[in-house]
Amino acid sequence: MSSATRRLLHACRRVASVVEDDERQRRIEWLGQVCNGLHEQFSPLTEGAPAAYIPELSNVDPDLFAIAAVALDGQEQLTGDHDYLFTIQSISKLLVYGLALETHGREAVLERVGVAPTGDLFNAIELDEERHRAPNPMVNAGAIAITDMVGGSREERIEAVAAMFGQYLGRRPEIDEAVWKSERATGNHNRAIAYLLLSHGIIEDRVEETLDVYFAQCSVLVSARDLAMVGATIANSGVHPVTGEQIVSPRVARDMLTVALTCGMYDYAGEWAYTVGIPAKSGVGGGIVGIIPGAGAVAVFSPRLDEHGNSVRGLRVFEALSEEFDMHLFDFDRPWTRA
Repeated sequence: MSSATRRLLHACRRVASVVEDDERQRRIEWLGQVCNGLHEQFSPLTEGAPAAYIPELSNVDPDLFAIAAVALDGQEQLTGDHDYLFTIQSISKLLVYGLALETHGREAVLERVGVAPTGDLFNAIELDEERHRAPNPMVNAGAIAITDMVGGSREERIEAVAAMFGQYLGRRPEIDEAVWKSERATGNHNRAIAYLLLSHGIIEDRVEETLDVYFAQCSVLVSARDLAMVGATIANSGVHPVTGEQIVSPRVARDMLTVALTCGMYDYAGEWAYTVGIPAKSGVGGGIVGIIPGAGAVAVFSPRLDEHGNSVRGLRVFEALSEEFDMHLFDFDRPWTRA
């Protein structure tokens, strides 16, 4: 190859890179306009109310509202109360599930927890009686069984979970001590679930300790931006968009996405898969993170919940995104996948 040809190829690559960068910037600016529009559209909604069964959660301002989006290259768009910190609650289940898969492997996890959607309430006191395991890791029974798989002393287990959160968040996680205390004081329903798990040999005989770790993981403070970054990491085959760290393997990320799609939205999971059609996880703190494999993630925070425990505004935002912008995984024309 002549030097002139090499210079020409180099120039062509530079032009292509500039065009690609310009297109990427246009797309992220367009996404920002979309998020701003949806925030304005759904801000007037006053349906639903903050969770009351954990007393501390009922103290939140019900009108807080944020939308955050993060692409695989780390670019982000933030709208509304995007830096407000709230407790992650059940969204933690997805991350600790990934930790268990990484630590113990798929078969060991499946011995304790299946992957079957139940259609029942997230805190139902029930097991897969035929296979003597919890039904899936996104309901409380499965999540408590997964948390029990984190080994060590109480302090070591909390530290292991905190270190995992730190990889996703890029900082040492904070725990809302008031919510943690509130969950301990009012968590008798979860105690009933845990003792049922113990009676079937699914968890070890350290119920109060495991529940303390479980309540701690649910009390970690995050923002809407944090949740979008978590989702973008999973969407990126487990690679953090900013740090470049491989937090979970591509195989584990795939398993996390699958369970999020089929079980992540409590007993609304079937309707969610049908109408929105992307992997997602919600929490009674008011957060929802929706994950678009190969593209990024969107997170919504609004503490007004519906009867399923999902954010009302969050549902409306994702329904609008899926309907207007072909976000559903089974849409044939998916513009968000194009460069």
